[in-house]
Formats: sequence, C-alpha cells, structure tokens
Amino acid sequence: MSAPVDGPAPRRPTRLLFLVLGCACFALGVVGAFVPLLPTTPFLLLAGACWARSSPRFHAWLLNHKVFGPTMRSWREHRALPPGVKGKAIALLIVVLGLSAWFGPSHPASRWIIAGVGVGLVIFLARLPVRAA
Repeated sequence: MSAPVDGPAPRRPTRLLFLVLGCACFALGVVGAFVPLLPTTPFLLLAGACWARSSPRFHAWLLNHKVFGPTMRSWREHRALPPGVKGKAIALLIVVLGLSAWFGPSHPASRWIIAGVGVGLVIFLARLPVRAA
C-alpha cells in the first residue's frame, strides 16, 4: 500500500471511483476471511491503496482497524509479513485446498485446477519476505 500520491489531488469523479473501488475491495477482503479460495490480504491492500487516493478518513480507519490494521501497517512500513504468519498461512492453505480437492469435485480436471491454484498460492506466499521480530 502506498502513501497518498504527491501532486494535485484527483478530480472528484476519480476520487469517487477510487472510493467505490476501495469499498468493494474491502468487502471482498472481509468475505475472503471466511471463504477459503478468496484471498483477504490482496483485497485489503487494494482497498488501502484506493482509499489513500480518495479518502484519508477511510485510509486511516483501515490502518487503525483492530483486526486488519496490524497486517496493513506491517506491510506498509516493512513490505513484509509479521513473524509466524507465512507458515500458518501456507499450512492452512495446504489443509483447506487439500481437503477441498479430496472431498470436493468429482471431476479430475476440477481437482487439478484446485491443486494448481494451491501450488501457485504456496509459491506466492513462500516468496514473500518475513519481517524480523
């Protein structure tokens, strides 16, 4: 997530577009906290980036949020995950997607798609830096 852009403020229609996109991304991020294949953090980062360009109040609210704020601030300040998050995320991802592939669809192609998405997400998570404690 980036700080507000220097220079002239975006025009009103652009600010409104960023505000609406930020709200939509935040809603998807919250839903992603409960739905296994829908990611939370990328949507929250997008919401923060949109709100940084449209609404300082919403941006500050997200950074100070009780649940989402620590991860958002850590990413903003260090561009890294807090200690322990990477391992837990990878383990949970493997368990949830493994169970989904095993007990979910009966068609083999669907199982391979779930496995492929899982491998891609594990590789993505494994490459993210971890902030030193």
